[in-house]
Amino acid sequence: MKLAVLGAGAWGTAITISLAPRHAVTLWTRDARHAGEIAAQRGNERYLPGFALPAAVVVTPRLDAALGDADLVLVATTTAGLNEVLPQIAARKVPVIWLCKGFDLASAQLPHQIARRTLPPPLPRAVLSGPSFAQEVAQGLPTALTLASEDAAFAERIARELHHDRLRIYSGDDVVGLEVAGAVKNVIAIAAGICDGLGLGYNARAALITRGLAEITRFGTKLGGRIETFMGLAGAGDLVLTCTGELSRNRNVGLGLAQDMALPSILDSLGHVAEGVYTARVVNRLARELGVEMPITRAVCRVMDEGAPPRAAVQELLARDSKREQS
Repeated sequence: MKLAVLGAGAWGTAITISLAPRHAVTLWTRDARHAGEIAAQRGNERYLPGFALPAAVVVTPRLDAALGDADLVLVATTTAGLNEVLPQIAARKVPVIWLCKGFDLASAQLPHQIARRTLPPPLPRAVLSGPSFAQEVAQGLPTALTLASEDAAFAERIARELHHDRLRIYSGDDVVGLEVAGAVKNVIAIAAGICDGLGLGYNARAALITRGLAEITRFGTKLGGRIETFMGLAGAGDLVLTCTGELSRNRNVGLGLAQDMALPSILDSLGHVAEGVYTARVVNRLARELGVEMPITRAVCRVMDEGAPPRAAVQELLARDSKREQS
């Protein structure tokens, strides 16, 4: 297949490296200077240093050239970036998969909602999500993801096309569940980083991850996702990875907050987007509007935006009344 990967951040570069041996891939970045650097160095030293880009990959800052005669477009921009690129893809009438995780901060919409208002209805579209650090995908380490589409036949066909022995891709049809799980797990990962940064131990981390999964599931099912999705790769799998992995940007945000670092300083030091910071604010607002109890998300927002001391926020969570677990 001829693939266009839009977005030359860490994840867009990693998926390009993973798929290029089996497909013809063009990698697009809106930054002409960055495109020139990647092409000249045959690697993305800005966002994914140390990994060579396959020789056959074409790098371009021209969106029309990237789309060209592509059979499939993989959008690896931020969720907000979908607003720019999807209308331009619509005119090409080429199937689209988005790889971004999170809510659009301005509209509080999930990616499929942005796609619904910017892409013509017959155009096949899907979301690809799951436990995946870009660095490990670029290394060729085994990874499993889920591709979900309202068009189940499309999801099954594209999953087969992109699947290979180092990138296992399962198909499904719960688009909402996949997107909610991929977004909110980043918020719980910030809380897990705070927990670890305060030295509260493995028991506390396990409890937080488990209760975080319950929180994600309550919120996700309210929005229309299915419980089994939250128990799968994109739910429990991605949550565990993001809350425990040393490569997790969102967990590192929590570690910094636990050390009383200012949030802007933490984000500057990362050099990458930490989606959970922005997602937490949107989810906290939506949860209040929907009447969904999300104490961990609320605690993260209190630490980030209200100056609550991390240890005090954790203590408030611990001091909550005892209740039935399945509630």
